[in-house]
Amino acid sequence: MYFKQIAVEGMGCLSYLIGCPQAKVACVVDPKRDVQTYIDLARENGMTITHIFETHIHADHVSGNQELRSRTGARICFMEDTPVTFDHLALTQGQTMDFGNAHLGFLKTPGHTPNAMSILVSDLARSQDPWLVLTGDCLFVGDIGRPDLAGKERIDEQIDNLYHSLYNKLGVMANDLEVFPAHGEGSLCGRGMSSKSNSTIGFEKRNNDLLNLDLEQFQVRMKQSFPERPKSFAHIIKTNQTGAPLLDRCPMVRDMAPFQVKAEIRKGALVLDTRDTAAFGGVHIPGAINIGFAKQTANWIGMVIAPKVPIILIVSDEKAYDEMRLHLHRIGYDNIIGYLYGGMAAWQEAGLPIRQLWQISTEKLGQKIETGRLDYLLDVRTPGEWEGGHIDHAIHLPLTALLRETPDIPRDKEVIVACGVGYRGNIAASFLQSQGFEHVHSLAGGMTAWINSGQPLVG
Repeated sequence: MYFKQIAVEGMGCLSYLIGCPQAKVACVVDPKRDVQTYIDLARENGMTITHIFETHIHADHVSGNQELRSRTGARICFMEDTPVTFDHLALTQGQTMDFGNAHLGFLKTPGHTPNAMSILVSDLARSQDPWLVLTGDCLFVGDIGRPDLAGKERIDEQIDNLYHSLYNKLGVMANDLEVFPAHGEGSLCGRGMSSKSNSTIGFEKRNNDLLNLDLEQFQVRMKQSFPERPKSFAHIIKTNQTGAPLLDRCPMVRDMAPFQVKAEIRKGALVLDTRDTAAFGGVHIPGAINIGFAKQTANWIGMVIAPKVPIILIVSDEKAYDEMRLHLHRIGYDNIIGYLYGGMAAWQEAGLPIRQLWQISTEKLGQKIETGRLDYLLDVRTPGEWEGGHIDHAIHLPLTALLRETPDIPRDKEVIVACGVGYRGNIAASFLQSQGFEHVHSLAGGMTAWINSGQPLVG
């Protein structure tokens, strides 16, 4: 049996290629949208991809099932009653399929979504017994799936379904059965996933406190807060229900002269500036949002930018453009109409308006606090980070909350934004600028710089 886990760093997406080189057949489970990896691996091992299995309708990334079917002719498969509108094979509880020595059994495990499934995998060359289980978004390493994505009206039903799936289906399996989920660290489909990408049923039962509760206790825990849903989730779910457009049918991406960019901005295009915080702070296009390259770039784009808005990219070079376009396509942001050819230098040479977002040093911030010249200091870190220590006189406003509702403070006052190292601070500061705040700064180096410079903390 051939088995390979493929990870998308930052987004925490995990997919799988399973097959049998001897029988020359393979399948893919929960594919990412850029599918060349699966095709290359299958070819290298002499296999043809004949089936695509989706453990559920994904909310955090656009599936590659349409792309992979167009390239291989593979059949797309979901658990029965999954509400997708394109042609697919409906699987039933207890159904099995063989791919040479790889034996797959399908188990309905609702809870994260109403029609989710897990897949038991055996290597018939070694044993009839299942060796591992692909748990989708039902059971993660160190966590479980969130049950709230189906909507508030179904939350009680989903919590009970999740409990039954975890305790009465997965939980009764052999302790040494290996667990391979659809997500790991970095995903927003859970609350605290481990950085380790696989586990065992027994280890999770012993060490995952969510698997050691009675139903009433479980219901109480599951009604507590979950990670903020990005703006992208609803769009991604709908895209995965109807089938994502093939990438070669997405809008033609083109290099754009400054006057073309200006015209598109007037028509409603958003400028996504991907440069680092210092470059963006020095000069940028008015109204631009700064989201640079980081481990969770796609998640932050999904938080800040509406899914269907036309996007113009500001990038440092062509390689950066290709990388950011990949991030955008993975979450279904296909309306990329171009990038500024020549970068900000071309924009400036054209004599077009510019703005700055100056960073403030820890020394100057300390002086403002000491002399009483501080207007507003917003700390956009998470509640846990805030409770671990913060700057005196700071106002705690997590970035997800700031993006949801613009703070009710005067737009002509100076606003300084602080985060962990400056990345989230610049996202917040550029967003505030786009909302009409006139005097915005981000704390250079964030709280890391503040602490390293010997400045005091409270809390």
